[in-house]
Amino acid sequence: MKLALVGVGQAGGKVMEALMGYDRRAGVGFVADAIAVNTARADLVGLDATPLDHRILIGGARLKGHGTGADNELGAEVASEDINEVMGAVDEVAVHEIDAFLVVAGLGGGTGSGAAPVVARELRRRYAEPVYGLGILPGRTEGSIYALNAARSFLTFVEQVDNLILFDNDAWRESGESLRTGYDRLNVEIARRLGVLFSAGEITEGQAVGESVVDASEIINTLGSGGISTVGYAATAVERPKARLFARRKPAPDVGDATNRVLSTVRRAALGRLTLPCELAGAERALLVVAGPPEYLDRRGIERARRWLEETTGSMEVRGGDYPLDSDYVAAVVLFSGVTDVPRIEELKGVAVEAQRRMQEIESEGPEGLHDLTWSGDGDEDGLDPLF
Repeated sequence: MKLALVGVGQAGGKVMEALMGYDRRAGVGFVADAIAVNTARADLVGLDATPLDHRILIGGARLKGHGTGADNELGAEVASEDINEVMGAVDEVAVHEIDAFLVVAGLGGGTGSGAAPVVARELRRRYAEPVYGLGILPGRTEGSIYALNAARSFLTFVEQVDNLILFDNDAWRESGESLRTGYDRLNVEIARRLGVLFSAGEITEGQAVGESVVDASEIINTLGSGGISTVGYAATAVERPKARLFARRKPAPDVGDATNRVLSTVRRAALGRLTLPCELAGAERALLVVAGPPEYLDRRGIERARRWLEETTGSMEVRGGDYPLDSDYVAAVVLFSGVTDVPRIEELKGVAVEAQRRMQEIESEGPEGLHDLTWSGDGDEDGLDPLF
């Protein structure tokens, strides 16, 4: 599947470049083009793989390149004011060669959470291709303002895209990990899952073709239900014979072992850590991609795994296929679309509502509190006189 990536904000730009890095290492080419959008000049300068003319600074006249200070209303405002600059870069993309847009943003800050929905809305207005979102949720320890930003952005973003894939930082954070190391690792995790998913239908020269190819139309149909999606991933190492001169050919893997290996890997992908933890029952649609050496991609195992996903989700729309790769592992990626039983979203909304209520209280108490703090003691001999 060919994608045009639009990374909005600091986290959006970093995740976008992680996807580009995966694509470059895999040599697939599912990233057709990439554009970074930010209000902070320093964040744009820090990007390595994005071409200079595809790094778009918005809000320059108002913010002087210093960012929004976690104010996502301001992020939305400046994105609306400078949307033509963003679209000017998009107009240079060979849109006729892509299958979809993917707008990537962290939902806790100011620029990504505010500007990403604005960019997505304009892309849908101007182009016929699907527009998907990839939103990164902040962790519980990042503060109430980030939870409030994320909840408000989520409610807006999900309405402006054809489907919103979510990644919950809190579900993946490890104790004792530095902030920089943690974010880098999480970006790799995101890129690995989406990289296998979106590259499944792209065939490079000399690569084997799967028996049941997952192409762009199947991904589009799976995401076509709208709402939010989550992605699971698991991998199992396999032994492959090294090429030796005059060496006897190693027998093919046992059929029963290959079937069980595929099924167990898919179960681990679905029941392990999803990008957004949720209940799988009730998911509207699902898509399974099993990747690895052709001799280990057991068709019966993939069919059994697909039926198991149907039973687990209760959905009749479970697509699946294989993706031959020259690798030392069998990997399974499962996309669940249209999930609704998501405790983390409900928790985030609850924290956000309380944070908003408290902020409104503080604002209403502000003038009276300021008067008490600066009262000069009118008529009191111990009072202070202001300068003017």
